[in-house]
Amino acid sequence: MEAKPTHLIEFETMLYERFRHLANPSARRRGGLDRSAYLLLSRLQAEGPMSIGELSDAFRLDVSTLNRQTAAMLKSDLVERIPDPGGGIARKFRITTEGRDRLEEERAAGVASLDRVLAGWSADDVAAFAGYLRRFNTDIERLAGRPWPRG
Repeated sequence: MEAKPTHLIEFETMLYERFRHLANPSARRRGGLDRSAYLLLSRLQAEGPMSIGELSDAFRLDVSTLNRQTAAMLKSDLVERIPDPGGGIARKFRITTEGRDRLEEERAAGVASLDRVLAGWSADDVAAFAGYLRRFNTDIERLAGRPWPRG
């Protein structure tokens, strides 16, 4: 029996996640960002300072999980706590210069890996693939009711 296209997508995305995780083990050994820090820093960079409650809503994570993650990020000087720029009561997390630099290093390494993988693709194929990925992700975000800020 032939697999449905959605079965093929599920299988290929599983493999992609595996390869992406394994793509740069040396970065992990030399202190690269873990997945949660990468995602949180990316969101703070895109959206600006956010409170624990706003992060909880954005990521659908409980406050205790975010408290652990942000505590580790504070200790590593990736984020800082600041008063709410809008005058609210809750303090917010803001990405630091160190956090921004480390995020950009990780992002550059990821782009370099993709450049190696896609080296034999035409510019049109790369653009089409990027368009399909964006459409796929925005449909997931629409269904979840949680769009990711895009610049």
